[in-house]
Amino acid sequence: MKLIVGLGNPGLDYAKTRHNVGFMTVDRLAEDGGVGWSKTRYGLVCRYQDRFLLKPLTYMNRSGDAVAAMMQWHRWNTDQVMVVADDLDLPLGRIRIRTSGSSGGHNGLKSIIERLGTEEFLRLKIGIGRPPQDFRVIDWVLQRFAKDEWPVLEDALKRAQQALEVTMTEGVEPAMNRFNH
Repeated sequence: MKLIVGLGNPGLDYAKTRHNVGFMTVDRLAEDGGVGWSKTRYGLVCRYQDRFLLKPLTYMNRSGDAVAAMMQWHRWNTDQVMVVADDLDLPLGRIRIRTSGSSGGHNGLKSIIERLGTEEFLRLKIGIGRPPQDFRVIDWVLQRFAKDEWPVLEDALKRAQQALEVTMTEGVEPAMNRFNH
């Protein structure tokens, strides 16, 4: 794996929203690795060990533009990228690694699939739960986490970071066996 992409929306208004758990996860990797972010034409990029972390600054529905451009520049294949994203269909706090699959209605994943021309790339999904009946999905994903949800989220982000580390050091299958439950 050469590239880990954290999906989210740029700007302080979105910083602690459900849709930004991908950004939050790669921020933790960068912080623990003692590396800083640099603004590039792809978005915010940093070097983490022998890999790159990317936070596209294109807003969610154009994430594929940044991912495809960086992959093309470095001549990476889709088996060298892993995308970290929120997932409505997983309960809050659950994480799941997938080797491929549809966008599941996630506009960031949809954009990446369209730009790469394939669903065959690794992804780490972090559960944000389904909205209550009276919430529109767009309002739910752009909502900040409630105070009582933060302990569950913090644990999920910690496990997501661990899952990325295991994927990088031991491989996808051991990570899936350890974290997909």
